[in-house]
Amino acid sequence: MPAISLTINGRAHGPIEVREDLTMNDFLREVLGMTGTKFGCGAAQCLSCAVIVDHADGTSSTMPTCIVAATEFDKLNIRTVEGHAKNGELTPLQKSFIAHFAFQCGYCTPGFLNEGQVLLERLEKSPIPRAELEGTIAEALDGHLCRCSGYVKYHQAVRDVVLADAHRFLT
Repeated sequence: MPAISLTINGRAHGPIEVREDLTMNDFLREVLGMTGTKFGCGAAQCLSCAVIVDHADGTSSTMPTCIVAATEFDKLNIRTVEGHAKNGELTPLQKSFIAHFAFQCGYCTPGFLNEGQVLLERLEKSPIPRAELEGTIAEALDGHLCRCSGYVKYHQAVRDVVLADAHRFLT
């Protein structure tokens, strides 16, 4: 059996032996007991299972976990929904999701939260004109599915975080 080592939410894990067919979603949930990452469709179409992958160049992106083998995450640095709050303090994005009640059942929330966080980090490094904000948010959240139809509220929550700190995210 192959063994993987990776960093999750700043904490090193491994080497841990895993079956080659074990998905990252199952690794997080069953091996590590991290249940925040959800299993939605099982086909990487809803992205409820998306986690943040931090790249060596300082950028980040999301990656589905439901169809990707845990071995594909070997040596990576990832963040899950459990890694957002620090010392019990929610992030501005988490607070905005709550303020907008940007969820109903909450199942898709981890994927939307991770995607929103990646967008905020990208905008901080490369601010955009205010006129491009709505389209940029829509494009970033595109592909994430919410069965309760919370799209507008997720969009509003991300927008409000950007606008609350406009000098940081907008040109």
